[in-house]
Amino acid sequence: MEGGGTPPETLKEERQSGCVPPTSLEGNSLKKSSWGFLFTGIVGGTLVAVYAVATPFITPALRRICLPFVPATAKQIENVVKMLRCRRGPLVDIGSGDGRIVIAAAKEGFTAVGYELNPWLVWYSRYCARREGVQASAKFYISDLWKVTFSKYSNVVIFGVPQMGCRYKRTLRNHFLQLPAH
Repeated sequence: MEGGGTPPETLKEERQSGCVPPTSLEGNSLKKSSWGFLFTGIVGGTLVAVYAVATPFITPALRRICLPFVPATAKQIENVVKMLRCRRGPLVDIGSGDGRIVIAAAKEGFTAVGYELNPWLVWYSRYCARREGVQASAKFYISDLWKVTFSKYSNVVIFGVPQMGCRYKRTLRNHFLQLPAH
């Protein structure tokens, strides 16, 4: 038969048996449908991942007192370490962010603890402490800054926004006034 294709006798037999091969248009739509599902899955998965990563960084800005993550500069860390040189006892960093201050204090021989609300930053801080070899003396916890107790700590480090200062000063003053003298 010229022009290619399936001979008419074969088509007649296939129609009678109930098996009709899909035409090229049906096969194409099946391929398009598969690509559509794959594309939708990739876009949906990407959006979920972006939401999961971005939410802990965005939600602090929506609180009554905005507490954004701003990494400590090398100069700020140097100043904290300088202030700690003549001090002893465990240290707590309220809102420890990426853990730079806690890790620097641990390198100076302090037992240091960081409290941070953002779980991604806590996990990153733990990773950095492990990488720097101070994971035994630098600990990080996911916690609301306003719910931390200070009874175990002799040194308190707070970097924050001015609106936070007044409230935290009152909290610290009340806490330390209740402690027995050493």
